[in-house]
Formats: sequence, structure tokens, C-alpha cells
Amino acid sequence: MTFTPESESDVEEIRQRVDEAIADNDVVLFMKGNRLMPQCGYSKRALELIGQHVSEFETVDVLPALDQYREALAEHSDWETIPQTYVDGEFVGGSDVLAELDERGELAASLNAE
Repeated sequence: MTFTPESESDVEEIRQRVDEAIADNDVVLFMKGNRLMPQCGYSKRALELIGQHVSEFETVDVLPALDQYREALAEHSDWETIPQTYVDGEFVGGSDVLAELDERGELAASLNAE
């Protein structure tokens, strides 16, 4: 059995939410699940990496309207997967990019945490 989220949100409504979240927050993570219950390992890893350097950041659970969020996020990045991290309105990457930046000691600077 496959879980398919049902959403009554239309693409335009989700597009507006995405645009506002990116514009209104210094750091925003679009993820599967939430801070208390990440719903995939990649989202959990991204939360942990960001949380090492920034205490205040926004998270957006994309699962209630996954397809609509994917479409809206495609307008901001060419990244096809979730999670996606944005800092000061700019796309940074997913959990793998965050991990690479962390390994190189560049994640704090990329998150403007320094």
C-alpha cells in the first residue's frame, strides 16, 4: 500500500507559501515532516546539520501537498529532491550539500551563522 497525500491546496496557494517562506526567513528548510518528527532520513540529517549552527530557522512540511511543493520549489532551484535549504532567499542545497559544507568547515558561513 502506498501513501498518497491528498491536498486541497492548489499550486498557486503553495507557490505563494513557498515564496513567502523564502522571503521572510533568514534560513528555511523545506522538508518531509517537521522538527519533532522528520519523515525521512535526509530531512532529519538536514535538521541536525542546520541546528548545529543556527537555533532559529523555519521549517516547512511539504508532505501535505508534495507535488504542489515540488512544482513551486522548482521555480527557485533546479533541485528535484526534498529537503531543500534556502538562506537569505538563495538556494543552498539538500542534506548532501549541507553535509559536504559541514565537512569542509563552511556550513556555518553558508548559513550566515558566523
